[in-house]
Amino acid sequence: MAKRDGKHGHDADARTDDNLVLERLRRHLAFLGLTLTLDELDERLAWATTERPGATVLLEHVLGLEAARKLEDRIARRVHVSGLVERKALEAFDWNFQPKLDKALILELARLDFVRRRDDLVITGKTGTGKSHILKAFGLRACEQGVRMRYARCVDLLDDLHAGLADGSYARRLKAWAAPALLIIDDVGLGQVKKRGDEPTAAHTLYNLIDRRHSKVSTAVTSNIALSDWGRFLGDATLTAAILDRLAMHAIRIDIDGPSYRQHVAAERAGQRPVASPPSA
Repeated sequence: MAKRDGKHGHDADARTDDNLVLERLRRHLAFLGLTLTLDELDERLAWATTERPGATVLLEHVLGLEAARKLEDRIARRVHVSGLVERKALEAFDWNFQPKLDKALILELARLDFVRRRDDLVITGKTGTGKSHILKAFGLRACEQGVRMRYARCVDLLDDLHAGLADGSYARRLKAWAAPALLIIDDVGLGQVKKRGDEPTAAHTLYNLIDRRHSKVSTAVTSNIALSDWGRFLGDATLTAAILDRLAMHAIRIDIDGPSYRQHVAAERAGQRPVASPPSA
C-alpha cells in the first residue's frame, strides 16, 4: 500500500475534517430551525473568511439576521390572522392632499399610546379622504409592536356575528371579536347591512360588541356618514344612541374635511383636471 505524502495527506485530512464539521453545522442549524443561516451558509462563511470578524461580531451578525427574519415572519402571521389584507403605511400617506388634517396628532396616535390607555378612536369624513388608510396603518403598527389586533369592515363583522346565530357559534364569535386590544371597524355606513327574519338588528349586534369592549380595550372606527345617520344605517335609533354613548361620545374624534383622493386619481387617469384643488394624497 502506498504511503500518502506527509503534506498532501495532512491537507486531505484537514479537508475531510472541515467537511465533517460543515455537515455537523448544517445538522445543528436545521435542528435549531435557523433556516436563513442554513440556506445562506456559504455566503456567511465567505463573509467571515473575508472580513475576519471577532467571535462576538460573528455571532451577532448571524443571530441578528436570524432574529430579523423571525420578527418579519411573526409580523406577517399577525397581519394574516388580524384580517388586515392590505398593508398601508403612514409613510405612503400624502399629507399635502389633506392640509386640514392634523399630521402631528395622527403621528402621535400612531405610537398607539391610545390603545395602551384603552381609549377609543372615531375618524369621520367623506369617502376617499384617507380614513381607512390611517387606521390600516395603525393596524400594521399594532402587528409590528405585538399588540393583538383585528380588522374588519363593519358589514363583514356584522355578517360574521349574524352567521353565528345560524350555527350556534354566536357566543364564541362575540368573545373573539371582543378580545383584541385593538379592534378596527372600518367603513360604518358603507355596504348593505343584512337582516333576515327575526334576527336582531345590526344596532343590537354592534351594541353587544361595543358594550363588552367599552373601557376594557380600544376600538377604532371609520365612518363616511354623520354619527346622526348611524341609527338609520344600523336599524335602531335607540340602540345606536347607546352605542354612540359608549363609543363615539367618549372617543378621540377626528373629522377629515377634505377632497376624495380616489376621485383625484380617477380624474388624473382620465386626463382631466381634478375636482379638488389641493395636490395629491
